[in-house]
Amino acid sequence: MRQNTLQLNRFVFTPLTVIIILALIFGPVSCSRKAESITVAYAPFEATALFWVAQDQEFFGQNGLNVTSRKYETGVGSLDALLNGEADLAVGANEFPLVGRALQKAEIRTIASIAKSEFIYLVGRKDRGLQQISDLRGKRVGTTLRTIAQFFFGRFLELHDLKIDDITLVEVKTPEEWVNAVVNGDIDAVVTAQPYADAAQHRLGENAIVWSVQSHQPLQTQVISTDEWIAEHPDLVIRFLKSLALAEEYVIHHPAEARAIIQKQINVDAAYMDTVWSQNEFSLSLDQSLILAMEDEARWMMANDLTNETQVPNFLKYIYIDGLEAIKPEAVNIVP
Repeated sequence: MRQNTLQLNRFVFTPLTVIIILALIFGPVSCSRKAESITVAYAPFEATALFWVAQDQEFFGQNGLNVTSRKYETGVGSLDALLNGEADLAVGANEFPLVGRALQKAEIRTIASIAKSEFIYLVGRKDRGLQQISDLRGKRVGTTLRTIAQFFFGRFLELHDLKIDDITLVEVKTPEEWVNAVVNGDIDAVVTAQPYADAAQHRLGENAIVWSVQSHQPLQTQVISTDEWIAEHPDLVIRFLKSLALAEEYVIHHPAEARAIIQKQINVDAAYMDTVWSQNEFSLSLDQSLILAMEDEARWMMANDLTNETQVPNFLKYIYIDGLEAIKPEAVNIVP
């Protein structure tokens, strides 16, 4: 018996045996941690940067996710895709369409903001008499309805003693329309996001006049999902956010490479990236400014008859804090 015990001890400490034992122990665990497939609807704006960096650098794969991405032209489109069951997560919708859906009692929540940005502009034609903001009265101005561009334009008018009824609002729905409608003269001005505002300005040349309409209030690009999906997949929420946190670190430490990734995604030149990069703060957050912005936008919707609701929702119910708090607690600054 003693001889067998000594032989067993020698056997246990053989290097090859240790490797085999470790493989037997950890092999089944690795197999059980196979990549989980999720579908993400996204909007093609530079504010989506962290998502694209995470894809490019394979951070999703490192966190056990197999991500299928689907492109939609607007943040509203990506959010609609989520609610239509076409995706598990929406990336690129900002807080404004989230407010609209909250007023409709949609069961959705944001799990993080991934960027704070100022890149929405009014681009007008000087040959239509646009020299100063008051000249907008009576003009045909295009924008995409239900988007934050409509909100910022409405607030911009109010700050300059104009009302939405003082202009003729024309809906333009596609990237081609955002640029071509004003360039071809179908409308007198357009309110749209970059890079389309820049494209319209470039094509109009000296005939263009440009104003920022955000009044120094940044929009916050969101990651949104349904209450049901979040409740069923809290671990996937954390894995997704971990991937974005790695992307945030990459942007900080490799800004040139990150810019190149985004430049390729939105198909613009380096000069454009030089202009817009500083207009975005790419970081994960959930802070009180998001609540305040959503409350303000809800009141604006009510005042402009864009909803039948008369009470501002409790927007804490539309924010899922647990995921971001688990991986980056310092980024959560919301008053209960």
